[in-house]
Amino acid sequence: MPRGRPCTLLGVEPLEGIAAADALLGRAFPLPSAPLPLTRWTEVHAVGEAAEVEWNLDDSRAGAPGRLALLVSARAVPTQLADGPVSLHGSVALRSAPLAEAQESLRPVTELLWQADGLHLRLTAQGPWEHETLLSIAAGVR
Repeated sequence: MPRGRPCTLLGVEPLEGIAAADALLGRAFPLPSAPLPLTRWTEVHAVGEAAEVEWNLDDSRAGAPGRLALLVSARAVPTQLADGPVSLHGSVALRSAPLAEAQESLRPVTELLWQADGLHLRLTAQGPWEHETLLSIAAGVR
């Protein structure tokens, strides 16, 4: 089993692919237009009424980021880092937390929350991501 999200999370169901995420949202799932690091595998999930695409990256080299997940919903999505300090970058709220319980390549966790085209988006990055890189990825989600 991949070292990503456990299959038993309540309300998280695997989807067959991006077309299933499109169907769940009733429109095309917006994807990053910026190039992403090398991906080992990708998973697509239904999270309640939201859809999520998770890129599990090749973090086998020291300092490489480990994971990127984009959750998209017609309704507001909650933060996963309620205790993390918030910094605003235009309309994007950014939070980071050390996530000490995660393996080293998945620390820290950084979350960006914003709205675009009537959708609520949450980009979650695990590992050593630069905030400017994440903001650039978020700006290119279309």
